[in-house]
Amino acid sequence: MDNWSEYVDLLKPAGDIFGSGTAPVDEALRANLYRQFAMNLSQGYMLIFQTDPRYPEWVPFENSTFLLQPNPDAVYYYTAVDGAGTYRVTGQRGNSPVVGFAVGNRIIGMSESFGKGFGNYDINDLTIAPDGSFEVLFSTERPADWTGDWLRLDAEADFIMVRQFSYEWGRETDLRLAIERLDAQPPKSPVKPEEVDRQLRLLFGTYARRLSQIGIGAVKAAHDKGLVNACGLTTFQDLGNGQDWPQAYYEAVFDIGPDEALVLETELPETRPYWNVQVIDGLWNQMEVLYRQTSLNGHTARIDSDGKFRAILSHEDPGFANWLDTCGRGYGMMIGRWYRCSSLPTPEIKRMKLADVAGYLNGRSAPITPEERSAAMRDRLIGAQLRRRW
Repeated sequence: MDNWSEYVDLLKPAGDIFGSGTAPVDEALRANLYRQFAMNLSQGYMLIFQTDPRYPEWVPFENSTFLLQPNPDAVYYYTAVDGAGTYRVTGQRGNSPVVGFAVGNRIIGMSESFGKGFGNYDINDLTIAPDGSFEVLFSTERPADWTGDWLRLDAEADFIMVRQFSYEWGRETDLRLAIERLDAQPPKSPVKPEEVDRQLRLLFGTYARRLSQIGIGAVKAAHDKGLVNACGLTTFQDLGNGQDWPQAYYEAVFDIGPDEALVLETELPETRPYWNVQVIDGLWNQMEVLYRQTSLNGHTARIDSDGKFRAILSHEDPGFANWLDTCGRGYGMMIGRWYRCSSLPTPEIKRMKLADVAGYLNGRSAPITPEERSAAMRDRLIGAQLRRRW
C-alpha cells in the first residue's frame, strides 16, 4: 500500500479539465466542479468498493444526490457481475411507469474508453405474479433445467444496472429487488491490501476525473452541434446506451440573460408511456431537485389548450404552471426523454424577454397563483422524500 498522499495526488490533475467546457467560468462554476469531484468520489466508492462480481449486491448509482445528469424521476442501481457467472434476481415490481435492466461493461467513468451495452430489458416483459413478485436468471446460456424467465448475460459483461422512473413521487410503490450468484463461490473474506490499492487508484486516478470529463464533454458536444437555444434529438449511444434502449432524448444548451426566457414547445406523441424534461447546469449536474421546480414529467406537466406541451425556462417565476427554474444559472442545458413513445418530436425553442412570455402564450398555457405554486412545491418536496431516492 502507498501512503495516503500518493492516492490523493492522483486526483490533482483533474483540475486541468476545468477550462475544457463551454460554460462561462466564474467562482460559482468552479465551486460546483469541486463539489462534483466530491460527488464522484462518493458515487465511485459505491461502485468500486461495495460491489464484487463474486458476491453481488445492488448499490446506488445515479439519483438525486449523485447529480451527474440523472433523470430526476429516476433511481439507478448497479451491481458488478462476471459474464461467466449465473445470477438470480428476485423482487417486487411495484408500479412505477418504467423499470428495466441494462447489461454492459465499463460503465461511464470506470475507464478511459467507453464500454459497451449488451442489452436492455423492460421488466414488463418478464412474468409478473399477481402479487407483483418476479424472478429472473441472468447467464450467458440458458440452463437446460431452468423453466422460468431468463435474460442473456454477455460473456464480456461486468455490470447489471437497474433503472426505475417515477411519475407521482411518493405515491407509487417502489421496486424491491435482490441478487444472488448461483454458481458456487468461496466464503467472502476480508479485502486484501493489494485490492484496496487497485480500488483507490481506480477511484482517485480515473473515476472521479473521468466522470467529470464526460459531463463537461456532453455539454460541449451539444454546444458544438449548434444546439444553443435550440433543440436536437439524441440517443446518447456514445455514452453507453444500447441501440435497443427504447428511449430518445432531446437536448438544448440554454444561454439567456437575467430578463430573458426560453419557451420550449412541442407536439406530444399519441402514445407516451413516460416523458419528462429537466434542467442541468454547464457541468452536466442536475439542478436542485427537491426545493426548486427544475423538472416536469408526464404527470406534473400541464398540457396546453391546443394539445401541445409548453414550458418556460427563466430565472424568475413567470406565473405559469410549466415553469423550469434555472436556479439563477444563465448557462446550462435542458434534456427531455421520450420512452417507448409512438413518435419522437423535436421541440422548438423561442427566446424572448420574460415580460413578453404571457403575450406569446396568449392564454394557451395554464397560469398558476402563488398559493398554487406553494402547494405544488410542497407536493414536490414531500413526494421526493417519500419515494426511494437511493
